Amino acid sequence: MDLINMLLAIVTIGFGTAGWLAPAWTMEKVGLADTGSTMGYSEIRAASGALFVVAGLATLFLASPISYAMLGFVWLGGALGRVTSLLMDGTTARKWTFFGTEIVVGLMLVLGNLWLA
Repeated sequence: MDLINMLLAIVTIGFGTAGWLAPAWTMEKVGLADTGSTMGYSEIRAASGALFVVAGLATLFLASPISYAMLGFVWLGGALGRVTSLLMDGTTARKWTFFGTEIVVGLMLVLGNLWLA
């Protein structure tokens, strides 16, 4: 489980780095539009970017089952928001793909570190 934990933390950092340092690319991938305000870039850099970079780095630094499980709960929070969108806003293949990734990564980290360890 140690290797899986580390790899999933690094994946988290990688996705976060894309949001943090390439907000326009990230916005394109998630279907967001630039409205002329820099607030959209700011939100992507913060909520979809640096937040995940710091969460992943902190998890690697703490390197405990609880920290890896907490990172899993962060991913499950994303899955909750995504499934809410699937139910309330309509479905798309891209939403299902994102939801699948979020739920699998989240459950792997939570179950692997709290219940199966």
